[in-house]
Amino acid sequence: MSSAAPLGPGDVGGGGSAEGPRKLLRPRLYEQLADHIADFIEAQGLAPGDRLPPERRLAKDLGVSRATLSRALVALEVRGRLEVRHGDGAVVRDPHTRVTLPPLDDVPLHELVATRITTMTELAGLAAVHPDSARRSALLADDGGHRELEEVWDCILRLTDGESLLACIDAALAERVRQLGGAGAHPGHVRDLAEAVRRGRTDEVPGAVRAVLGA
Repeated sequence: MSSAAPLGPGDVGGGGSAEGPRKLLRPRLYEQLADHIADFIEAQGLAPGDRLPPERRLAKDLGVSRATLSRALVALEVRGRLEVRHGDGAVVRDPHTRVTLPPLDDVPLHELVATRITTMTELAGLAAVHPDSARRSALLADDGGHRELEEVWDCILRLTDGESLLACIDAALAERVRQLGGAGAHPGHVRDLAEAVRRGRTDEVPGAVRAVLGA
C-alpha cells in the first residue's frame, strides 16, 4: 500500500428543489466519511488486496470516532468497495467481483438492524432519485389503505436494480431479522418512507428508514 498524507473530513454538500425551499441536505457523517474514503482509495490508486490503515489510526487521522468509522466501513462493504476482515482490517476489493455473504447465524439482532439501516437507506435513496416521478407516484401513492412494509419495499425495489448485490444483501438481512423476531413496522412509518421516496425527498429517507426499523 502506498504511503499518503492523513485523510481529512470531506465537505458537506447542499440541495434544493424547484418546488420551493427545503431543508439543506446534510448526509449523515458516516455517509460523508464513506464517500471520502472511497475517493481516497481512487486517488491513491489502491488495488484489490491493499489494506487501509488500522481502524484506530484511521479514526484518528480522520478526526472521527471509531463507531462512526465502523459504520462508514460497513457502508463501503455493502457497496462492494471493501471487505472488512476481523483481525485483518479493511481490504480493498474489486467492486465488480461477486461477493459471497458470510453466515448471519451468529450475528446479533442489533447488528443486523444497524446494517440493514445502511442497505435500506442506500436503496430507498436510489429509488427517490429515479427520474420518472410518474412511476414513483404510480407505485407509491397512498390509496388510503393499510400498507405493509413488504409491499412498499417491493415497490421501492422496482425503482432500483432489484438484482443488485446491495438488494441481495438487504434481502438476506431482512430474512434473518424476520427469523429473529424483529419488531414489525408501524403503518405510519411505512407511509412516511413511501412518501419520502415518492416525492423524491432524499433528505427524509434516512430518518424514515430508521423509524421503520425502530432505530
